[in-house]
Amino acid sequence: MSEQIVKPKIDPSCYVSRKAEICGDVTLEKGVSVWPFASIRGDLNKVVIGEGTNVQDGCAIHVTRTDPVIIGKNVSIGHGAIIHGAKIEDLVIIGMNATILDGVVVGTGSIVGANALVTAGTKIPPHSLVLGVPAKVVKENKEMIENCKKNAEVYHQLRDEHKAGKYPPYNFNPIE
Repeated sequence: MSEQIVKPKIDPSCYVSRKAEICGDVTLEKGVSVWPFASIRGDLNKVVIGEGTNVQDGCAIHVTRTDPVIIGKNVSIGHGAIIHGAKIEDLVIIGMNATILDGVVVGTGSIVGANALVTAGTKIPPHSLVLGVPAKVVKENKEMIENCKKNAEVYHQLRDEHKAGKYPPYNFNPIE
């Protein structure tokens, strides 16, 4: 058993909720936002989250010994989604409560719909709309990337407002 302590590397421009949990070999690049009750564990392998990506409330991101998690730039990971040992390319939307399993690759500009289950080893082509259980590509359209950009931009604004203190959390035990 190694005694080496492995701590997350978080760019100072990131917003990380006080109620999020991040541990191990995790890198958050410039402008990432991590919202309440998200869990990002880089204990068995590494997690790299690209610039401008948002990890919304209640997400779980974890790795396997053989499959790291690599997430590209300006990705939106919807509330309650699970990403386990997968690669998500740039400008992707992962819908609420979607599950992305080991060895999956989601191509640039794709949208994985809410509650979709992307089974292990699936390769999603760029610019795909993916729906269902198990998930299937139902449409390919290069114009979907604009929706992905817009969603990321909304979260850039929210990140900046939260970092600036615009929405302080309610304090049940105020010390005054």
